Amino acid sequence: MEKNFWKKLPKPLFVLAPMADVTDAAFRRVIAKYGKPDVMWTEFVSADGLVLAPEQGKKKLLRDLIYTESERPIVAQLFSGQPERMKKAAALVLDLGFDGLDINMGCPDSSIEKQGAGASMIKNPALAREIIRAVQEGVNNQIPISVKTRLGYNKDELETWLPELLAENPAAVTIHARTRKEMSSVPADWDRIKRAVEIRNEKGSEALIIGNGDVLDFDDARKKISETGADGIMFGRAIFGNPWLFANLAHEKDGRHIENPEKVYTKNVISIDQKLTVMLEHTRLFEQLLEHKNFSIMKKHYKAYVSGFDGAAELRTALMAAENSEEVEMIVKQWISEGKVN
Repeated sequence: MEKNFWKKLPKPLFVLAPMADVTDAAFRRVIAKYGKPDVMWTEFVSADGLVLAPEQGKKKLLRDLIYTESERPIVAQLFSGQPERMKKAAALVLDLGFDGLDINMGCPDSSIEKQGAGASMIKNPALAREIIRAVQEGVNNQIPISVKTRLGYNKDELETWLPELLAENPAAVTIHARTRKEMSSVPADWDRIKRAVEIRNEKGSEALIIGNGDVLDFDDARKKISETGADGIMFGRAIFGNPWLFANLAHEKDGRHIENPEKVYTKNVISIDQKLTVMLEHTRLFEQLLEHKNFSIMKKHYKAYVSGFDGAAELRTALMAAENSEEVEMIVKQWISEGKVN
């Protein structure tokens, strides 16, 4: 019997997007500590690799599927254009104890598309549906299956594409409100998220519709919920340098009591010192949990953590030359000792 956590969550949902080399195990652990969303996703992981890679390669991929209890509900995101491999990888995800499995049908990366996966799925609805069925079989209907996708490939195909997905009864469909061709070069079209909700209702589907694209903050998210009727909002870039984004989630959703009101987060109360302290914590976790990844991946976070204050550019320049967490800590401590933190 399927354990569908989606049905138990109070609406609207505010969730965090899976982003390659951003929402890795280290960053998710930081987010879970300082401001947890309703649902968290892993980065996308190759189902082909999980099934076909030699032992050493498989071990590396499994590092991208580590999580802690504090992250629940946690969803593993996989990609592949091969149903049988997705089925086997889905069984592994079930064994690993994930709360759900999400299929990536929206990534525009050419190397992913060459494998028949990601956004290229939009061009092959029959295969997409076969993939969903294979995954459902792989998890033995024990955990819910969701899909993350786009409005279309070269053009808006929502009217034909979404019904194909809904026909396979996914628990949720997250829609990035742009086509693959548009990438991020045009504003997200949230009128189409409203239409997606209408299509879902017309089809009598119980799938949740989650909108994604250009969500700035919770005021913007609530406005988009009101205008579209979506069941949830997925935040992406808003999390950069801001693990406190979801810190007030209970209050943001329905005004529920906050145990420590003096700790309610607003953008103005997080000091530079706090940001740098959490940045150091994040850096140490990256080294500890993701030793298989190049340290330069961690550095992309520094631009977000270190911005908006006097001397930020100078500090960022120094941090970009660091090669490990010890050097980062030394640079930050020197910067603080020179009295540059307000």
